[in-house]
Amino acid sequence: MKFEELNLRPELHKAVHKLGFTEATEIQAKCIPVILSGKDMVGQSQTGSGKTAAFGLPILNMIEAGKGVQSIILTPTRELCVQVHDIMRQMAQFMRIRMASVYGGVSISPQIDELRRAEIVVGTPGRVLDHLDRKTLDLSKVKIFVLDEADRMLEMGFIDDIKIILKYVSKDKQSLLFSATMPTPIKGIVQHNFKNPIFITGQKHVDKSLLKQIYYNLQPHEKFSLLVHLLNQKKGISLIFCATRNEVDVVNNNLRKQGVRTVAIHGGLTQSKRLHTVEMIKKEHVNVLVATDVAARGLDIRNIDHVYNYDLPKSSEDYTHRIGRTARAGDEGEAITLLTHADYDKFSKILSDRNIKIEKGVMPAFPMIKFERLSRDSSRGGSFRGSSYHRGPSAYRGPSEHRNVSKGFHKPFDISSTTSQDRNERRRRRERR
Repeated sequence: MKFEELNLRPELHKAVHKLGFTEATEIQAKCIPVILSGKDMVGQSQTGSGKTAAFGLPILNMIEAGKGVQSIILTPTRELCVQVHDIMRQMAQFMRIRMASVYGGVSISPQIDELRRAEIVVGTPGRVLDHLDRKTLDLSKVKIFVLDEADRMLEMGFIDDIKIILKYVSKDKQSLLFSATMPTPIKGIVQHNFKNPIFITGQKHVDKSLLKQIYYNLQPHEKFSLLVHLLNQKKGISLIFCATRNEVDVVNNNLRKQGVRTVAIHGGLTQSKRLHTVEMIKKEHVNVLVATDVAARGLDIRNIDHVYNYDLPKSSEDYTHRIGRTARAGDEGEAITLLTHADYDKFSKILSDRNIKIEKGVMPAFPMIKFERLSRDSSRGGSFRGSSYHRGPSAYRGPSEHRNVSKGFHKPFDISSTTSQDRNERRRRRERR
């Protein structure tokens, strides 16, 4: 569907045209008419599907200038809050609609000034509650209430905050919710606060024809060396996922020592540093971003070519969220998992989702690289203490050597072992212990 076919204000059509968009995405084509009709709605779609415009355009179409806060959009993270706010402002560039973004980690005073004039508020639950407690935010005139990335809000413990915020909003509001998954608590929010909602489902999984998914089965001491080799061989923007903040910092600093243009993002960084990091990767001043799942969630970085699972995610859903960062908007992408014996149980759980198909990669030849691990007291001076240079039998590793080095270690992962019969047998053995 073309945007010009949608019943939007001329100012919005002008903005969409200036931004270079002509065709609506699947989720946009389905959601915009429903939202314009005034009905409550629940939308499910993969990351990068264009859902901000799916709710942003109809909201802007219905808001009236100078009549107070008429819409509030709740997001789970500060980064997503800023991004939604920025996208909304771009779409409203030919309108006299004012917006405020409210989130923690920055001074509250400028936000108070913005809220006095705003018709649309984008915010994180914690800071929104702060403003409600201070009586610097009035939600009594809100006509459209939006929960974005609702499943992540649940994971981050914001459900109780959302329930409190909902008490400040009129029951006559139009309610919209977007979530990749629908856990029971999210269904409860919908059941108790939405009026006969329309459920809309977009594409939940990445296009398999555009995304190549592979894994390399290797020893722990080989993981960083293979990562550096792959980064040097593959062109484009790469996103590397690590399990913890500390591991993000360690991997990021080691990559820099190898001359890789990289930045890190996680919850331990200041807000200004996090926003600066996002801008650096967007403007391609660096070509590698190392991140945790929570920090990367909702980041609008559209040109990612490769996703690396340096540490495996805990579930198939998290894996799907990660790989959804690439192969977007018709572009090709690659998702690479670095698998060690400690990851076998997690990997089996991921493969239990029949929509996920990951091929075993042929181990390339690569040189072993010195890897320094940050000690616990390094934060005092920012220095590295202790290092490891895992050489194995040789400082250079080729495919045939990999098979020899495997002797004496855990048995390599066999993808065929993830059949339901084998998984049930392993489960019965664990229960007998």
